[in-house]
Amino acid sequence: MKNPVRGLTKAAFEQLSEFRYQMRRFERFSEKAAQSEGITPLQYLLLLHIKGYPDREWATVGELAERLQAQHHGVVALITRCEALNLVRRQPGEIDRREVHIHLEPAGEALLSRLAQIHRAELKSLRGAFSVPQIDSD
Repeated sequence: MKNPVRGLTKAAFEQLSEFRYQMRRFERFSEKAAQSEGITPLQYLLLLHIKGYPDREWATVGELAERLQAQHHGVVALITRCEALNLVRRQPGEIDRREVHIHLEPAGEALLSRLAQIHRAELKSLRGAFSVPQIDSD
């Protein structure tokens, strides 16, 4: 039976609900994993986005702010906290010295590697848990 909300059926709402549930479950897993390593979930995401930035081994503060969907000044504070833990370092840009490149330090690389491995295993366990609900017009 059709639901009047943009052609979504009850089954589609169930799929959306399941998707949000699995997504939140994974988020909660990730939060606990980061905390078990002595860092915050945002610190883990910062490390991940530095290492995972396309085509290079560093990212700018602005790029990280975009990836984290956070304010520039908040990301600067996050970087400062990670620097204090020797997880990252700032380096002036080679071409534009006003640009700051954020690099992982060896301790950050090691920590990220441990966390990435357990996140990957958790994601593998969720295979098939996510699907896009069909709309009648699809």
